[in-house]
Amino acid sequence: QVQLTESGGGLAQAGGSLRLSCAASGRTVSLFPMAWFRQAPGKEREFVAAVNWNPLDTKYADSVKGRFTIVRDNAHNSVHLQMISLKPEETAVYYCATRPRFYSDYSTHQGDFGSWGQGTQVTVSS
Repeated sequence: QVQLTESGGGLAQAGGSLRLSCAASGRTVSLFPMAWFRQAPGKEREFVAAVNWNPLDTKYADSVKGRFTIVRDNAHNSVHLQMISLKPEETAVYYCATRPRFYSDYSTHQGDFGSWGQGTQVTVSS
C-alpha cells in the first residue's frame, strides 16, 4: 500500500507561485501514473495534471495548461506540481494520487487512482 503526503501549500497572491510536493512511501512509485487533483469549496474534485512513468508524458487540464508543471522526482519517490500565475479561483485543497501499478498510459479519472494523500490547502488572494 502506498502512502502519499502532500506539502507546499499555503497562501499566495494572485499572479504568484507555489510548488507542491507529494512524497510516496511504502512502495516505489517511479513506474506508476500519478496525478494532482483539486477541490474548491462547494465544488467537485477536478483533475489538474497527470504524469506517466515517462516523465515527458504529461497531461494538463485546459485551465492550467502553460502555468502548471508536473514533475516526477524518482530519486525521492516524489512528484511535484509547480504553479505560476495563480488565480484566486484556484483556491482549493490539492490532492496527489497514484495508480496502484504500472500502466502504459496516464489517467485523468479519479476512479483509476487507488491511493490519495490527505491534501494540502492552497489559498490565492486577490
